[in-house]
Amino acid sequence: MPKKIPMRQCVGCREMKEKKSLIRVVKSPEGEVSLDFKGKLPGRGAYVCPNPECLKRARKSRALERAFSGALPSEVWEGLESQMKEVPPDA
Repeated sequence: MPKKIPMRQCVGCREMKEKKSLIRVVKSPEGEVSLDFKGKLPGRGAYVCPNPECLKRARKSRALERAFSGALPSEVWEGLESQMKEVPPDA
């Protein structure tokens, strides 16, 4: 029997994709929001495609605010965008 592939929904484009192909945005227990490329950091997670356009859509629809039950400051969004630009496409 083949192994089950974990699927997650991107908060930007709302498409179900393999968990490995998405980037996890995590809100740590201390309240800090960051990108989790390995998927191992503790805290509440939401997933986004490795596409800056999906991050822009998530910002416009306030999807991450709903996922984390609170407003995100603009410097957090800028940090997420800069972290996404730094990562290579195959990570």
